[in-house]
Amino acid sequence: MKPLRFAVTPGEPAGIGPDLCLLLAADAQPHPLIAITSRDLLAERATQLGLAVSLLPVMPGQWPDQPAPAGSLYVWDTPLAAPVVPGQLDKANAAFVLETLTRAGQGCLDGQFAGMITAPVHKGVINESGIAFSGHTEFLADLTSTAQVVMMLATRGLRVALVTTHLPLRDIADAITAERVERVTRILHADMRDKFGIANPRILVCGLNPHAGEGGHLGREEIDIIEPTLARLRTEGMDLRGPLPADTLFTPKYLEHCDAVLAMYHDQGLPVLKYKGFGAAVNVTLGLPIIRTSVDHGTALDLAGSGKVDTGSLRVALETAYQMAENRP
Repeated sequence: MKPLRFAVTPGEPAGIGPDLCLLLAADAQPHPLIAITSRDLLAERATQLGLAVSLLPVMPGQWPDQPAPAGSLYVWDTPLAAPVVPGQLDKANAAFVLETLTRAGQGCLDGQFAGMITAPVHKGVINESGIAFSGHTEFLADLTSTAQVVMMLATRGLRVALVTTHLPLRDIADAITAERVERVTRILHADMRDKFGIANPRILVCGLNPHAGEGGHLGREEIDIIEPTLARLRTEGMDLRGPLPADTLFTPKYLEHCDAVLAMYHDQGLPVLKYKGFGAAVNVTLGLPIIRTSVDHGTALDLAGSGKVDTGSLRVALETAYQMAENRP
């Protein structure tokens, strides 16, 4: 069997991404894992943290077939533009961050990597450098020429995908169209099947309005848009339940009988998930032709180089990427 090789991008070099990768190196991974970043950066951060990590150089054409031994980390060296001080952003390194993502994403497209795992980037400093950047998701959608992607967060026992993501509340109702609900539901259903190995995914769908519209008295989006769309998709054999009131959907009565929840907007679904699993959750980009998972937290500049970081979310992101790759046909 061909080795399943994965890429990890440590993200913002002044943040905790490099720390997380070095801490992960204490344990051997089940698959070869290549950190795409500056080898000098990792060496300097390891010294600051008092960690003895062996940094093993790799590159295209010289990929390892076996996982790195415990206490070591494979590194595809990607040069920095400027020295890094933990906790201090420098827009000179913005292009470096995007180069690591390009190497990882293109490597996945080319079949060099079975998936990529991303540590957090700092959107603001990338934009301050003069590069328009709205996030990992949009960057990878452009790189892979993907028209529609879906954001899903998952923790043990709960997966929540979103119909809309980073929109002001006043714009959300206008964004809930039949076309959008159908597109997102199809992507969620397909990736639950093809990347998570669930033959017949059971999906719970939230209503948009309180009490799922209360029969039209609290809004008609459920009657006019969501329910007719779900009904059409059910005729194709999809197991969709809803639209259900979000305030009761997130209870054991419903969740124990589902594989994923589809929420209409960001703060409808993600507060519940983060309450349940913050620090042990993973962000998964659905709809891409590649596997991409990420941590559920930010760059934590104040903790960089301190030795006080929690690797929980990155470990879940790794485990999820491994499982998704192993499930792919």
